[in-house]
Amino acid sequence: MSKNKSDILKQLSINFPNFLKKDLSKVIEIILENIKNSLKNNERVELRDTMIFEAKSFKARYARDPRNNQKVFVPDRKLIKFKISKKWQKEINEK
Repeated sequence: MSKNKSDILKQLSINFPNFLKKDLSKVIEIILENIKNSLKNNERVELRDTMIFEAKSFKARYARDPRNNQKVFVPDRKLIKFKISKKWQKEINEK
């Protein structure tokens, strides 16, 4: 089963009934927006004892299309590296 923002919002509203749903939704949006902006600025996002997000940049280059063996241009791009903490990894793998 996967989780989405609405599932997280529902769980937060159950755990914190004194907060309005729209306020909790705003908190989720602020957190995600800050993570996104940090990754755009090539900053590392580290949530201690939980996980790390890091943007890895790749320079523009020419590559070979394996279907027709022609050169193709691949523009600059960033990929996000995600690493989970050893503590979480151990808890997830326990049965």
